Amino acid sequence: MRQLGELEAEIMYRLWAWGRPTTARDVLTDINKQRPIAYSTVKTVADILHRKGMLKRHKEGRAWVYTPTCSRQQYTASLMQDALGGNPDPAGTLASFLEQITPEEADALRSALRAVKRRSDA
Repeated sequence: MRQLGELEAEIMYRLWAWGRPTTARDVLTDINKQRPIAYSTVKTVADILHRKGMLKRHKEGRAWVYTPTCSRQQYTASLMQDALGGNPDPAGTLASFLEQITPEEADALRSALRAVKRRSDA
């Protein structure tokens, strides 16, 4: 999965955070609280995300309503897999990554590894 562009990420982060289907107009209203942007720009980027398979959509009246096709966690995991899969030294990459994470992130990683092990043992 390709990394998102700046506005693509801005739109996806909102949809993931909101956890509900939404229109381009809703996204525009929220983005405009921080900076001005045109409706046509948000609509175009939402359509691009739909073509890329990141969003599904359905019509409600005249508006398209968008819903993410994956969670933020699934998207991030896919990026991590791409980084590891394309690297000739995945162990070295993981070691470098581990040197950079916080103790809280290390605890979360340990917890995730335990949960995956429990599921595979079941």
